[in-house]
Amino acid sequence: MMVARTGTRSPAAPGHLPVMLAEVLQTLAPADGDVIADGTFGGGGYTRAILKAANCSVIGIDRDLDAIVRAEALAAEFPRLVPLLGRFGDMDTLLAQAGHPKVDGVVLDIGVSSFQIDEAERGFSFMKDGPLDMRMGAAGPSAADVVNKMAERDLANIIFRLGEERNARRIARSIAERRGSQPFETTADLAALVEVAVGGRRGARTHPATHTFQAIRMYVNDELGELARGLRAAEEVLKPGGRLVVVTFHSLEDRLVKQWLRERTGGVPAGSRHVPLLAKPRPPSFEQITNKALQPSEKEVETNPRARSARLRAAVRTEAAAFASPADDGMDLPPITELEASP
Repeated sequence: MMVARTGTRSPAAPGHLPVMLAEVLQTLAPADGDVIADGTFGGGGYTRAILKAANCSVIGIDRDLDAIVRAEALAAEFPRLVPLLGRFGDMDTLLAQAGHPKVDGVVLDIGVSSFQIDEAERGFSFMKDGPLDMRMGAAGPSAADVVNKMAERDLANIIFRLGEERNARRIARSIAERRGSQPFETTADLAALVEVAVGGRRGARTHPATHTFQAIRMYVNDELGELARGLRAAEEVLKPGGRLVVVTFHSLEDRLVKQWLRERTGGVPAGSRHVPLLAKPRPPSFEQITNKALQPSEKEVETNPRARSARLRAAVRTEAAAFASPADDGMDLPPITELEASP
């Protein structure tokens, strides 16, 4: 199921509030002459604030063509902004091609943007009925492809691991039973089935389909894998003294960033379940800016409920070489390349 990209979205749609903006600016500390990579441009909230905070340049990266249209509009106001279409996991390659192989700062705001959630035709949310898509980019299998074609066991695995949904098997079984006679096409259709599968809302504060939608979206966009690749790319492109700032929105993302930074700052031996423990620890490639994750203020949560689950972690690049160990997102999931995208 393909969704056309028109590139006609408003460059300054109302209601977009960058999360933990004050904390991002404080930890990123942009200075005159700096080059900063905003790896998740989205609505441009961080980029605009960075450009106003110092006479610096920003490379705005996003895989979503609509976000790049917004970035190009902002670049007309701030010529110090360079928009780049692509994934932040490929940041090292993208920056080298743009003539900035090394930068003074990297900021990442992980997850789906407010713009994507609010546009029903993108299919990210069941709050507004739309096609079951969920792709941050325009290519590859959609959420409909996953729901309608993936093996029941694999679907349950995804919903359980990425959605942390205890009713994953029941939901996957209900999906498999229904799709044989009538494929899923819309977000409302899938949400309604999940609600029935788990026995209704029963006074729950959140919709029963919340975790299922989160899991499918994260899988479609390979969000944990992209985050792991993005962290490694940031390690490669940051100059000594350069700052990395990452804002996450749920425990799986925050846990990955926490463990990755702990290894890079020498908090644990440099090794993983895939890489043997080294006899001699590597020199740390980062130094922590904060000992623990920063959280949004109560005032911000009151004005912007989306900020409630946000966590910010930041570190400074040292002169040590980047770690050579492969990225490990801790998940063993079926590759989405096995699914064929619908025409």
